[in-house]
This record gives sequence, C-alpha cells and structure tokens, in this order.
Amino acid sequence: MLVTETKADGLRREYAAKATADEIGQKVDQKLEEVRPTAQINGFRKGKAPISVLKKLFGKSVLGEVMRDIVDETVRDHLDENGHRPTADPSIRIVNESFDEGDDLAIEFSYELLPDVPEVSFSSLSLERLTVAVEESAVDEAVGNLAKNAKNYVAKDGAAESEDQVVIDFVGRIDGEAFEGGAAEDFPLVLGSNQFIPGFEDQLIGAAAGAEKDVTVTFPEAYQAEALAGKEAVFSVTVKEVRAAAEAAVDDELAKKYGLDDLAALKEQIRERLAEEYRGASRATLKRKLLDKLDVTVDFELPPSMVDQEAKQIAHQLWQEANPGAQAQDRPEIEAQEEHVTLAKRRVKLGLLLSDIGSRNEIKVTEAEVNNAIMAQAQQYRGQERQFFEFARNNAQIRQQITAPLFEDKVVDYAIELADVTERTVSAEELQKMLEEAQLAETGGDAPAGDGASSDGSADEASAPEAAAKA
Repeated sequence: MLVTETKADGLRREYAAKATADEIGQKVDQKLEEVRPTAQINGFRKGKAPISVLKKLFGKSVLGEVMRDIVDETVRDHLDENGHRPTADPSIRIVNESFDEGDDLAIEFSYELLPDVPEVSFSSLSLERLTVAVEESAVDEAVGNLAKNAKNYVAKDGAAESEDQVVIDFVGRIDGEAFEGGAAEDFPLVLGSNQFIPGFEDQLIGAAAGAEKDVTVTFPEAYQAEALAGKEAVFSVTVKEVRAAAEAAVDDELAKKYGLDDLAALKEQIRERLAEEYRGASRATLKRKLLDKLDVTVDFELPPSMVDQEAKQIAHQLWQEANPGAQAQDRPEIEAQEEHVTLAKRRVKLGLLLSDIGSRNEIKVTEAEVNNAIMAQAQQYRGQERQFFEFARNNAQIRQQITAPLFEDKVVDYAIELADVTERTVSAEELQKMLEEAQLAETGGDAPAGDGASSDGSADEASAPEAAAKA
C-alpha cells in the first residue's frame, strides 16, 4: 500500500494511502486458499470446492477481514520504517466508505509524535537537601499528645457532664418486651462518644451515681438489625458510677499502654518516627527543587493533544475538589483556563522527561517492587487482602497506577544521586512551610494536591501522560 505524507506540522503528521483492487483481490484469494483445505461445502468433497464457489459464499466476510489487515499492516509498517512513536493510537479513516469488491481502498491516517527529548547533564544541577535535627521538645510534645489520648477515668462526685464516663446497667424494651442485645451490666460509656444510638447519651447528662432513669430513643430506619429499625425503645438505666477524664501520667505505664517496655523505649520510637517524617518531607522538597530545575533548563516541543488532555483533567479535578459530592450529571461543561494549561505543560514536559531519563538509563520497576506496593495497599482491606492482591495484580490499569509513582521515584533518586547536592539544616517549622509551598505551587497556588500526591507527600508531577510512561 503506497503511503504519502500530506501534512507535517510540528509533531503532527498526516498521511494518505491506497491499495489497488488487484492487491486486495490477491489477498482475498490467498485467504480463501488458506481455508480451502478445511472447507466443507455441500456438493463438493472436503477441500475440493473451487475458489469461485468459496468467494461467492465467503467473499464479503473475507474482504472485510483483508481490508482490516491491510490497514493495520500499513500503519504498523509505516511506524516501524520511520521509527515514529505516536502519543496515542493513530486516527484512521477510510476515504471511500462505500467500498465494494473491485474498488481501490483509500485511507487517511494521522497521529501526533512523541518529541525527541534532549539528554540531561545531572552533574550541572545544583540542589539543596534540607535536614532537621529531632529536638527533645518535639519528642516531649508527641509524648504529651499520647498521654492526652490515653485518658484515665477517675471517679467523681456530682452530675455527669459531656465527655465524662458513666458506668451503667441497662435493659432495653420495645412494647414492654426485652429484646436480644439490649441489656448489659457495668458498661463504661463516654458521654458524647456517639457509641450508642442518637439521643441515648444526651439523656444521661446530669445524672449522678445511683440514679435510675428511663431513656427513650428511636432506632434509625437504616439500623443494621432489621427487627429494631425504626422502632421506639425504652431503656431502664442505672448509673453506678460517674468518672471524669484525666490525662495519663507520662511514665512507664503510659509506654506499656502502647506496647513498649518503658518510657525511654517510647521516646526512642517517637524520635525515630519524627526523623523518618523529616526525611520524607526533606525528600519531597528536594524532589520539587529537582523538577523545578529540570523544567527551566530542559526545553523541547510538547504534543498539543497531551497538553490539552492534561489541562482538561486538571480543570475537572479542581472543580470536583471545589464541589465535593457533586454527581457527574451535575457537572457543567468545564473549560481549561490559562493557569490549567500552564500547569499541564509542566506536567507533560516532566512526565516525558522522566520517562526518557528512565528509558535511557534502563531504570525499571521490578515485579517484586510492584507486588510489595500492592500488598501495602491491600492492608487497607482487612480480611480481603488476598482478594485485593489478586485483583490488582491482574488488572492492567491498577498495575499502571501503582507502577507509575514507583518508576518516578526511582528516576528521581537516580537524578539526585548524580546532581551536585549540598545540605542545609533548618527547623521543623521551616521544612513544613517549604513543603506546603511546594504542594501549593504544584496546584496553581490555591488548591490541595488531590490525586497527584505521591507516596512521599510531594506533588506527583509526572502522573499526567500515560503515554509518557510507555515511551
């Protein structure tokens, strides 16, 4: 099939191609000859029917198959011969739609090329890694917060208030009859915890130890026990004790509540976790600085379709974040604005660039790394970890979503390793401020990072172009 270039505009390419009726006829005859030995036609011995009979019976279906083969082979061979890498599958149009046997086949196809990305000299990039020392005041503050959460309840005189704990016996009845699961003794209930159905806890505020009280409530219509849903119940409640909340003492007993031997072990664990948090935030800011440098120092032509698609995605995402809970049918036609296009250009550029760096340097994500990441996500689905793992491992889209940030992180680590990196010590507050500024900058300065946040807390610059990850 003869291919002629009809347009070359930037990264855009358009072509026309034609296959003659003789070429098509030969391929049809060839396919019919291939099926002839196994064809069972009435009136003929198996495999002995003449081509003319086969063509009469199967010619149209074979012709359609041949046309598809010719089109696919033409486009595939053209891409291979020219070494072109399109951003997406080429758009193909059959010019003579009323094609019939004996006609030439004319088609047009077009695509947008992935650009040639220049090689980067990482040693010329100067970066700064921020470090934070773990201060004892931060450790003490964290221990104090744990003490607040590990409340002790101490008996008190007087009426129960919100956030007090009451120890109660109760029996619930519907229409005077006790029901299963509606009774308990010495039950510790924190008022305001919403542990019981709405209205129950509120009616015990003001009760003192020794008080006996009937509490009337109505079970919600959507209550999990269908026999109780929507019904009014009366609970006979005896308040045996009222207790006030008190912070736990900062001592070895507090550490034991969190599964550690003593206070020193608890503080050491907190110190290690703070250090890990600081390292993660430091890496996020360093990654941002690297991507900023790459954005301004590397320049190449961007595929307009990829920029347009990414800008629309950004506009839709920000609208959805500004309108949580909105249904798809309620979403208006959203046009990408200049700020969306600017951000899209950055994301597309960095996506293509990181993909190219990874390809040039043979950076790959191993099967073990993907499986480990899937298992980490599976922990969110208690009791269904194995089902999630198998589903995600065999779902190409989910695997791509998991693989992309892993690949990005490996490329970023590779670049940082080769760059000229110096260190500067800052306070935890300074580091946090810089991290927040980096995340705001990635979303245009007025919206949260949303789906683009990668596992280290940084903005996922290269999440945009799926084609870039395959380049």
